[in-house]
Amino acid sequence: MLNAQKVDRIGYYRVAAMAFAAFIFNTTEFVPVALLSDIAQGFDMSVAQTGLMITVYAWIVSLASLPLMLATAKLERRSLLLKLFVLFVASHILSIFAWNYWVLLISRMGIAFAHAIFWSITASLAMRVAPKGKQTQALGMIAMGSAMAMVLGLPIGRIIGQWLGWRATFAVIGGAAFVVMLILANLLPHLPSRNAGSLASLPLLAKRPLLIGAYMVTMLMVSAHFTAYSYIEPFVKNISHLSENIATVILLVFGLAGFAASFLFSRIYRFFPAKFITTALGIITASLLALYLVHDYLILMFVLVFIWGIGISAMTLGLQMRILQLSPDATDVATAIFSGIYNIGIGAGALIGNQVMQHFGLENIGFIGAILGVMAMLLFIGTHLMYRK
Repeated sequence: MLNAQKVDRIGYYRVAAMAFAAFIFNTTEFVPVALLSDIAQGFDMSVAQTGLMITVYAWIVSLASLPLMLATAKLERRSLLLKLFVLFVASHILSIFAWNYWVLLISRMGIAFAHAIFWSITASLAMRVAPKGKQTQALGMIAMGSAMAMVLGLPIGRIIGQWLGWRATFAVIGGAAFVVMLILANLLPHLPSRNAGSLASLPLLAKRPLLIGAYMVTMLMVSAHFTAYSYIEPFVKNISHLSENIATVILLVFGLAGFAASFLFSRIYRFFPAKFITTALGIITASLLALYLVHDYLILMFVLVFIWGIGISAMTLGLQMRILQLSPDATDVATAIFSGIYNIGIGAGALIGNQVMQHFGLENIGFIGAILGVMAMLLFIGTHLMYRK
């Protein structure tokens, strides 16, 4: 019989493996941001056209998250997770050999379907396999894996794309996913579905105004963020007139901010949850507003990107925890809705940024994002004051 110390150690290994999985899924979702120019050049298309790939991916996740989660609600979790990785790896193989843009788009759709279910079950699953009393830390480790996608995944993906071509980036991601799949197959126990919720949970969740408010704030602020962030690479190159290497470093700094956000979340959130989220929303909005204002100043750009990165990571963690706390009876359903809405925001932001680029100019993406950010802040504060317990 395993002693308590060994059980805890195995629990940490399981959570760490899931954090690596989160790293891989987040890397592949956002790596096109770092490769847009290269992919556009490879298919002889404009950056604005290839940028729609981000929107399509995000909207597939948003539309598929809840239906797929409900369809798989009763399935054993270990087997389901491994099947998702099989689809994920196979889709990356198709990305490697994509002979035109539409085939690449189809491969991204396959990845998006895997993504939709993965992020619907990951938060609650990580807390479930974590050592006893370490659930908050488990969520923090998943967040750390997500942050590492920005710290290492995007810059490394960009470097590989510059040296060996964007197809090589997808090849490395697919290979890493295969390795993580084998690790998870070895570490995870049999995990029957638990507290996943069902279709009957939807009317109950809809009657919780704080939960609905959190969802609406998520959609607005994520849209605000991705209005600018989806096109940060061309912004840095064409508006700030910085080199490709500087663009890579800026992506690295943005990701490093996720570590700071995770640390702040673990230390502060439980004491001041509403103030923590409000502050994060304010940081994102102020950063978007300042983006063009500091674009000519390299040091200020680095400072701004770091602060902005703290804001979006802290907001995501805070709202995700808030949603879990507001839906203990249907965690997977609530998380699926959160994942879907988050990706509606990603897709909407990428589309809004695309339209801003075409009709108002790339330099204005931050200002438009800031308008949405103000709306999100006002909605969160108003909802909290009206319905707080």
